[in-house]
Amino acid sequence: MTDRPLKVLIAKPGLDGHDRGAKVLARGLRDEGFEVVYTGLRQTPDMIVTAALQEDVDVVGLSILSGAHMTLVPKVCAQLRDRGLGDVLVTVGGIIPDDDIEPLRQSGVSAVFGPGTTIREVADFLRANATPRDA
Repeated sequence: MTDRPLKVLIAKPGLDGHDRGAKVLARGLRDEGFEVVYTGLRQTPDMIVTAALQEDVDVVGLSILSGAHMTLVPKVCAQLRDRGLGDVLVTVGGIIPDDDIEPLRQSGVSAVFGPGTTIREVADFLRANATPRDA
């Protein structure tokens, strides 16, 4: 087991320009003891996966409000697997219709966090389900 905190990449895929929630989550997870990398707005799946690889993260958290989650999220999950990061936990936060949650899980998403989810709930889920990559 490692002594380092879990490392989380927070990314905003696609053309979604609403980043307040992602920034609040990033700060909240830091306050909870996680190491957090925030990639900023308008990231492509390739940019997100490259950052995850370079930063050697344990978790990729995708914040998406644009409605493009059924296109972008499966691409991120597939590219993570293709680049040897299939063990990285993937979560999604945002406005996700209930009917889309199961297909997202089938693509590789471990959890979908909707409006009203607390930072503590996210932190508890990550602690319970993420595995440090160097463990």
